[in-house]
Amino acid sequence: MDIAIAAFENMAALDAIGPFEVLAHLPDATIHWVGLAPGMVRTEEGAGVGINVDELIEEVPNPDIIVIPGGHGEHALRDNQRFMQWLLAAHETSTWTTSVCTGSLLLGAAGLLTGLKATSHWLALDTLRDFGAEPTLERVVEQGKIITAAGVSSGIDMALTLAARVAGDLVAQTIQLGIEYDPQPPFDAGSPLKAPKESVEFLQASSRFLLTGQP
Repeated sequence: MDIAIAAFENMAALDAIGPFEVLAHLPDATIHWVGLAPGMVRTEEGAGVGINVDELIEEVPNPDIIVIPGGHGEHALRDNQRFMQWLLAAHETSTWTTSVCTGSLLLGAAGLLTGLKATSHWLALDTLRDFGAEPTLERVVEQGKIITAAGVSSGIDMALTLAARVAGDLVAQTIQLGIEYDPQPPFDAGSPLKAPKESVEFLQASSRFLLTGQP
């Protein structure tokens, strides 16, 4: 089973690492870190984690599973014809096409979400609607072979959902136990419906950078 995780500059680290930590434990899984150029890319404006692109996107044309992370750097890929052509072609033959956070905006820009329910980071839901999708605050959304996840940490939930579809509930539950994914956060503030008003307003004021990459 070939799993292609797209890696690009200024991606969100957990968008990719969360699903990787789950999917790498699937039976017979081979993870391919793919990108536009070989070598290391840096998350979070160059100050974050280094992820090595081992293969060009063209070297993995037919992955069984596609994982598209989000982050500030996704905006630069929306108009990248080379990346979009690969995504469209790979989706044609994939068994599953998935996204985390604003990675769903790349699926939307490719025309893959038109008329479908989908999720993304809550700050990006209006932009998702601009691509013809029906946005929702749900944490994980399945629409046929497309699975979209909400912001950042929800990629783990998406990957466990996908693991169950691929290998069955017991395998997915065993992976969850292995990584000890048993969230017990100190605050119930992970959704705009539950977070303090001040937190919501602060992040809304910062959302232009999230969606455009511009300060």
